[in-house]
Amino acid sequence: MSESVSVEKTQILQKYLDLDQRGVIIAEYVWIDGTGHLRSKGRSLKKKITSVEQLPEWNFDGSSTNQAPGNDSDIYLKPVAYYPDPFRRGDNIVVLAACYNNDGTPNKFNHRHEAAKLFNAHKDEEIWFGLEQEYTLFDMYDDVYGWPKGGYPAPQGPYYCGVGAGKVYARDVIEAHYRACLYAGIELSGINAEVMPSQWEFQVGPCTGIEMGDQLWMARYFLHRVAEEFGVKISFHPKPLKGDWNGAGCHTNVSTKKMRQPGGMKYIEQAIESLSKRHAEHIKLYGADNDQRLTGRHETASMTNFSSGVANRGASIRIPRSVAKEGYGYFEDRRPASNIDPYLVTGIMCETVCGAIENADMSKEFDRESS
Repeated sequence: MSESVSVEKTQILQKYLDLDQRGVIIAEYVWIDGTGHLRSKGRSLKKKITSVEQLPEWNFDGSSTNQAPGNDSDIYLKPVAYYPDPFRRGDNIVVLAACYNNDGTPNKFNHRHEAAKLFNAHKDEEIWFGLEQEYTLFDMYDDVYGWPKGGYPAPQGPYYCGVGAGKVYARDVIEAHYRACLYAGIELSGINAEVMPSQWEFQVGPCTGIEMGDQLWMARYFLHRVAEEFGVKISFHPKPLKGDWNGAGCHTNVSTKKMRQPGGMKYIEQAIESLSKRHAEHIKLYGADNDQRLTGRHETASMTNFSSGVANRGASIRIPRSVAKEGYGYFEDRRPASNIDPYLVTGIMCETVCGAIENADMSKEFDRESS
């Protein structure tokens, strides 16, 4: 049985969106469920919100989201950030909430809790992130959006940063998402069409610490909501199509305060050395089905072997040419898959990279005191 196509009737909806809310604010609470997907529900508040502390805690049925058993199903939503709502607009907001059990402990799928601890422990390093989120568009019948029915488009080549019909698909969805993120205050730094047709990328950052995960999850939520209106599905699978087509990643750009200063290359090299020693640990947190993508082909490194290089898109870690020339800046971890939990990736990255820098500095201090 085929799935019906439903595209939102925005012109009809508009006359209702223009109605006076009579001082009531709508807050859409968004959270991450037990399968790594997003859920949301709205509630009415009596006044405009000016700080996250004003937002009430809420709850939901965790047995319906794979987060709790049916006999003890209440999961609590604790607001951690909020953003202007680009769909309802006005004073309405979208609230990012973290999930907690009824005994006050973080739900097992709440990876934000531990990541926040790591960032607080290494706050002096002022670690910045920039995440490059790749994704693929599908129609309501689970065919790649815009591709010939039962067939394939021309091979990869003209689609990356492409322009023109037959090279670019669903630019209207992408432009709508771009504006929605900017309206909401997301640090969306750019977009581009990717190598596989109907595959796109947006970049979020630079963001400091825990804010990186918050903003990427919210940008994903906005993408799903926008695409919903156009009758388009979003896939974050790292290899959405088998064969000679590029997979989808979430390249992670990293920089600490010391890396951003002249002479910072030595700290970048220290970080890469530490990353090489923890390759297997990082890979475990770098997304499901990543083995289908990290094959050494299609601009990826090996799943099992760590590598690094200047301007090398086939390496695990890429040092941009400009950084190598100037001697400071940032590096790019190309291993994370498109479906990562950004809290897990940025958390372990902070632990590995900042720990390497701090240990090196402590070793130097010890040598000075000994001499």
